[in-house]
Amino acid sequence: MTEARIAAIDVGNDSLKAIFGKVEAELNIPNVIAQDVADRPVIGIEELNEQNPMDGIHIRLHSPTLKDNNAIYRVGNLATKSGSSTELDPGSNKSEEDQTLVMLFAALALDAARDENKSNFKRNNNVIEATYTLGTGLPLREVKEGKDVGYRSQLLGSVHQVEFLVTPKYQGIKVNIKFDEVKIYPEGFAAFINLVMDNNLNIINKELIDKQILIQDIGGLSTDVAVIKNRKVDDDKAQGFNLGVSESLDAIREEIYARHGVELDSRLDVVEIITKKNDRNHIMVKGSRTSVHDIVDRILLDLAKKQYRHLRNIWQRNSQSEICYFIGGGSIVLKDYLKALNNSLDGYNIDFFEDEKESVWMMANAYYKLISDFARKNQKAQRKEDEKLVKTK
Repeated sequence: MTEARIAAIDVGNDSLKAIFGKVEAELNIPNVIAQDVADRPVIGIEELNEQNPMDGIHIRLHSPTLKDNNAIYRVGNLATKSGSSTELDPGSNKSEEDQTLVMLFAALALDAARDENKSNFKRNNNVIEATYTLGTGLPLREVKEGKDVGYRSQLLGSVHQVEFLVTPKYQGIKVNIKFDEVKIYPEGFAAFINLVMDNNLNIINKELIDKQILIQDIGGLSTDVAVIKNRKVDDDKAQGFNLGVSESLDAIREEIYARHGVELDSRLDVVEIITKKNDRNHIMVKGSRTSVHDIVDRILLDLAKKQYRHLRNIWQRNSQSEICYFIGGGSIVLKDYLKALNNSLDGYNIDFFEDEKESVWMMANAYYKLISDFARKNQKAQRKEDEKLVKTK
């Protein structure tokens, strides 16, 4: 029997991050989709297979979990070039959006179709049968509302087919995706696991393990604040807010277009402008380097003040907290503003991850640690069961 392949996937509001197998494959895809037609026009169709599949994800999806079943999508980089692309809206529930599932299935199919996985999954002509053990997560707010139960059962109970249409290298391939197990983790708890444990769940930060700490995870559409006490999330104190960076990124994008006539394709384009090492907060206008610092500062400072208000309120209700870690893509965007506010106001003990990749990939890394540990224990239990059966015979 073919063994299930481990997949740890964080469907973030700005981009999907995924880790597969024994950390030999990673994916990072902008969380942008656009409905499309089956036969999309391509310039230089003869050279299609020389292109990167990541730049041309074009798929048809069959799954009973989708509200819009059998639809055709451009995904990621290709979708950003469409005039009808969609990004997740503020206030939406990740567990109830087709877009979350489209991104999840697309990432799994891209992994399954890799040449390196030909020995991992059964292939019959152009159809791949792929089974995964999936670790993923939802915002604390959705887990507290019990939405993880329905989300998990939807994924587990069906076969989900991804058909690659005009996609480089994978055109004509169909991937049937099944799950032997799905684990849905609360995002705040996952962040704590990543802070204190290595890939084998050995404790690496002993000084944090028994502290009361706050984790403020700033995402695209929402912010989760987890209160960690006695090595677990305090469910009663954990809070989620419909306040992320996406609306601010959209506002920056719109003002840049209104003032300079420069159209940016996606929120990730805005993030790149405001976080790049060189020429930060500058764009090219008619070939000239132009500052957008005033636009960025005004909009992001306003958001940072709202985020700081949440930090203050949470800390007042959890006065024995020793430190607050800011994580997530939004924390990278707001880091300088939050530090400046904290220095001039309350002076809380706060910290950020200087390694930006570590902060952005924190959830995916945590899901990987947790699902890998689950798979190891499951295999060990199965071996013991098999040994018992052999002895009884």
